[in-house]
Amino acid sequence: MYKLGVDLGGTNISVGVVDGDWKIVGRGKRKTLAGRPAEQVLEDIAAACNDAVADAGLTKEQIESIGLATPGSVDKNAGIITYANNLDFHNVPARQILQQWFSCPIYLDNDANCAALGEALAGSGRGVNSFIAVTLGTGVGGGIVIDGKLVNGCNDAAGEVGHFVIAVDGKPCNCGRRGCWESYSSATALIAQAKEAGLDINGAKDVFDARDAGDERAAAVIETYLRYLAAGVANLVNIFQPDKICFGGGVAYQGEALLVPLRKLVEAERYTRYAPVQTELVQACLGNDAGIVGAAALSN
Repeated sequence: MYKLGVDLGGTNISVGVVDGDWKIVGRGKRKTLAGRPAEQVLEDIAAACNDAVADAGLTKEQIESIGLATPGSVDKNAGIITYANNLDFHNVPARQILQQWFSCPIYLDNDANCAALGEALAGSGRGVNSFIAVTLGTGVGGGIVIDGKLVNGCNDAAGEVGHFVIAVDGKPCNCGRRGCWESYSSATALIAQAKEAGLDINGAKDVFDARDAGDERAAAVIETYLRYLAAGVANLVNIFQPDKICFGGGVAYQGEALLVPLRKLVEAERYTRYAPVQTELVQACLGNDAGIVGAAALSN
């Protein structure tokens, strides 16, 4: 049997048919056109699902379940997207609406959680017992996987790693707190730090390019950014001691150019610096497919 994984983003709806080896064997896609009624978005999700099933050469009867990775917060048991600010969704009964078109079980979870689960099952965390995925994008997202299962917490909201504080009374965060890791270590934060230093840049990659071209201001910005990033990573290591932490998102596209200095900083800060076994810091490897695979796996 096969499963459908849906990655609902602010720009695109991406759907994949996933087989028993976590390989995507059929795809469908639609524009999200955020801001329109949720019912219209979910109707396009259903259409993209049908496209993916057809692309795989299957019928809907061969689909075992559907998993939906969505921005924002969810009530997994009720199948409701409780809040997704970039989609303007409030208490949307997604499962109920989708079951107008599909009779198989439908599961929901946060998109960062699904990406973490996808990487754990089929990507950089495959084969390990405990795993954390960190996304360095517009914000800092995260997901925690132990024994192949997501850690959801009592209210399905666990894994918001971007919102622990690394600087008391620090920079304001859009969550309402001050000094959150996200306010210092997201791609958005890196861009802001570079502009404060007088750099004329548009994206996070531009800061690294300027550093590589010999710009001393860019080098200083990245050095400070890495210290902020390492502070949060060391916190995760000290709390969870996972087998691996992987990094995805725009900043993580720097690969080893980011990870080599980050590892050195974390090695100096982690509590277990003398332990013979240590957490590995690696790059995510599934890219945009992580959310699809993780969503498909929600029924496990």
